[in-house]
Amino acid sequence: MKLSKTEEQLMQHLWKLQKAFMKDILEQYDEPKPATTTIATLLKRMTDKGYVSYTTFGKSREYYPLIKKEDYFSNHLNGLIKNFFNDSASQFASFFTKETNLSDTELKELRKIIDQQLKDNNQ
Repeated sequence: MKLSKTEEQLMQHLWKLQKAFMKDILEQYDEPKPATTTIATLLKRMTDKGYVSYTTFGKSREYYPLIKKEDYFSNHLNGLIKNFFNDSASQFASFFTKETNLSDTELKELRKIIDQQLKDNNQ
């Protein structure tokens, strides 16, 4: 199940903080800050979806992410490749390199990353 844009924003704060009480989360937002009830609703939905959990301390809850940022991004990216690029990483790579206006330096860096991955795969 995917997170909404507002849930992803909240998740970014949780990944940064690792563990946080409501007041800690609210401090991460720029003005005008969202209402506490809005954050509570988002946290409830994210808990129901299995992305967030919490530990109870008296009447307070300390929230923490159940999924790593890298894992979430990887799943999201793989979904994009599957749904928009016919499950073809090479189609995605072609689109990415042509449509993002990468500089020669960035393209050379990508080539180094790919060459290193090929080397690692063949060891």
